[in-house]
Amino acid sequence: MKKDITLVVMAAGMGSRFGGLKQIEPVGRNGEAILDFSVYDAIEAGFTKVVFVIKHAIEKDFKEFVGKRIENKIKVEYVFQEIDILPEGFTCPANREKPWGTAHAILCCKDVVKEPFAVINADDFYGKSAFLKIADYLQNEKANYCMVGFRLVNTLTENGHVSRGVCEIDNHSCLTKVTERTKIINCNYTEDDGKTWEALSPDTVVSMNLWGFMPDIFGYIESGFKEFLNQKINVPKSEYYLPSVVSSLIEKGEKQVKVLVAEDKWYGVTYKEDKESVVNAIGAMIDAGLYNNI
Repeated sequence: MKKDITLVVMAAGMGSRFGGLKQIEPVGRNGEAILDFSVYDAIEAGFTKVVFVIKHAIEKDFKEFVGKRIENKIKVEYVFQEIDILPEGFTCPANREKPWGTAHAILCCKDVVKEPFAVINADDFYGKSAFLKIADYLQNEKANYCMVGFRLVNTLTENGHVSRGVCEIDNHSCLTKVTERTKIINCNYTEDDGKTWEALSPDTVVSMNLWGFMPDIFGYIESGFKEFLNQKINVPKSEYYLPSVVSSLIEKGEKQVKVLVAEDKWYGVTYKEDKESVVNAIGAMIDAGLYNNI
């Protein structure tokens, strides 16, 4: 019998570069957001529950424009990522405005996720094969984790720079390291505001925050978060990132992380100008019969 597996959708970010609430920005012909298509693909792949990580500030709009549609198709739960949700003994600084990061978003799910689960960004279109690959892994694995990576060339935009986690992979298709490159344009990155540029192979595997975990990840995240807060709680823009947690577990030899590579093109609305190409690409998939009953 197949196991229950859950999809966790990180949707608390407001999308500063996009300039609005891009989690609910319509890209489908009937007002569907990108995450409608992700949930459709996840259900087809065998996921049995969706958990949305949102903020109270967007709850009403999110449930109205997204939640109502999806609640008719799969079990849905909501958790809230707020800056004052911290482990016992810690108090949020008065000047803190920025969320605590992607690892904190996942930690907020610990009371509602008790089964193997995948993590996605709400505003990334990953494609059908990515969900099939990660669902198959979660159904059959008992201890270790995984990620679905994409080829760098398939994740770029013509409208500005992107930030990507560049992956190093061993001979057994396991992740050894993720290095965040925060300014990539045309397969070149800079770390000095454009004074110098370094080339990356178009085939480089990058992380798009599509991870597969067992429930024991919550314990690792929580203990690491306490260490993070002890060091950086008073740094206003500090963030606790999911790839940092994974990298730490790999370095300590506590977990293996299998890399499953999707050869599909990724789509996302990083900038407002990206929307047209996403709408056109999804429209072509609908015309090809890939989303007949969404």
